[in-house]
Amino acid sequence: MSQSRILIADDTSANLSLLSHVLEKEGHEILAVSNGADALKVAAKAQPDLVMLDVMMPGHDGFYVCRELKADLTTRDIPVIFITSRNDMESIVRGFQMGAVDYIHKPFHAGEVTSRVATHLKISRLTQELQHRNQELETEISLRQNAEQRLSTMASREARHWGLGGFVGNSPHLRHILADIERLQHFGKTSVLITGESGTGKELVARAIHHHSPRSAAPFIPVNCVAVPGELAESLFFGHMKGSFTGATSDRKGYFELADGGTLFLDEIGDMPAALQAKLLRVLEDGEVTPVGATKSRRVDVRVLSATNANLPAKIGSGDFREDLFYRLARYTVATPPLRDRRDDLPLLAAHFLGLFADETGCIVPAITPEAMARMKSHAFPGNIRELKNVMERALILSSGKSITIEHLQLFAVTHQEVVSTPLPTAASLDLEAAEYKLIQHALEQSHGNVAEAARLLNVSRSRIYRKFPSLASGSK
Repeated sequence: MSQSRILIADDTSANLSLLSHVLEKEGHEILAVSNGADALKVAAKAQPDLVMLDVMMPGHDGFYVCRELKADLTTRDIPVIFITSRNDMESIVRGFQMGAVDYIHKPFHAGEVTSRVATHLKISRLTQELQHRNQELETEISLRQNAEQRLSTMASREARHWGLGGFVGNSPHLRHILADIERLQHFGKTSVLITGESGTGKELVARAIHHHSPRSAAPFIPVNCVAVPGELAESLFFGHMKGSFTGATSDRKGYFELADGGTLFLDEIGDMPAALQAKLLRVLEDGEVTPVGATKSRRVDVRVLSATNANLPAKIGSGDFREDLFYRLARYTVATPPLRDRRDDLPLLAAHFLGLFADETGCIVPAITPEAMARMKSHAFPGNIRELKNVMERALILSSGKSITIEHLQLFAVTHQEVVSTPLPTAASLDLEAAEYKLIQHALEQSHGNVAEAARLLNVSRSRIYRKFPSLASGSK
């Protein structure tokens, strides 16, 4: 047993000696005083793990001392056990009202004393651990919501660069998307499912739908479902009340209330945990959320837009996604095509990104040689528009403002076969978990940190990669 510090206050020296002897044998450090005034002074200075108070003491009695301990922020969480020869119910009730956790009656029985002390010390430690953990959760909730708001602001600036009112390009695929956005502008409540590979601009489509809807003046709240920890999910989505758990120091709104009157964008909806899927369906059907610790639900007016690069019908078939939730989310669907299917837009997109980066750095917009453009048109761009954007930024840096040639293009043609054929450590030198870590790390290197592309190369879910590299979740898209 780990040593605990116990303060005993009793005006009878025989009782002090007996209790001290019994508890010291259990390995505890004992602080013994004979009156209430000294008990308050020692408790404030020594911060014991538990206090044992005689009810009847000269000057300040045990009730007074207990009340003062509970009124002080520095000592209020210390468990108090009363020791008394009185056995009337009125005294017992009064003691519990003062904040005591237990009573021990005189004459003492050593086994009873050690058992009750051990129980309350354990409860106190567990309570402190729970409080610490919940305070961490409360802090993480706050940090995540602040991060979501910062990411939302950054994405809004990028969306303006890309053009919410008129996307860059003139391909049939893009014209079809713009027609969908135009159709949806008069339907401010219809839920929309946006499908497509990673990097095809699903969030930008969602922002355009919001921007051209009656909800445009209200918040647009983006949430990456993969990056939401299971233990925080209910509080993050639905909020919580002050005191609903230890460490919940204030009321906090969840994503639904933050998006009230506006749009909630659920990215990577296909990776949402099953338990949260059921709760999300209930909110979508009832239009009400119940914060953790609340006794009443709250009405919310939120349009839900969701996006996925997964095959949701296949996930429904495997039992990983609810069919009823799918139909609730997919009242209307918009498909974002991969860049390889809109190659005619590539020159316009490349010039657009070069213009953005040149404007940011004060450079002259360089030309792209025909050979370089032909090379890009022959590239598959597995990372889609996001990859093209990165390629153009690197090319501008490498060209030093001059014409962009093939030598300035860093294009990587990565296939699943290339990754799995890479030599891996043998079983003799590396255990299975470490081998998996190395394989995922290699795939991330091949995909230049693109989690979605790494997951595609390895034929695994994004969540599996996030479990191995949790730091990637905070910046995922």
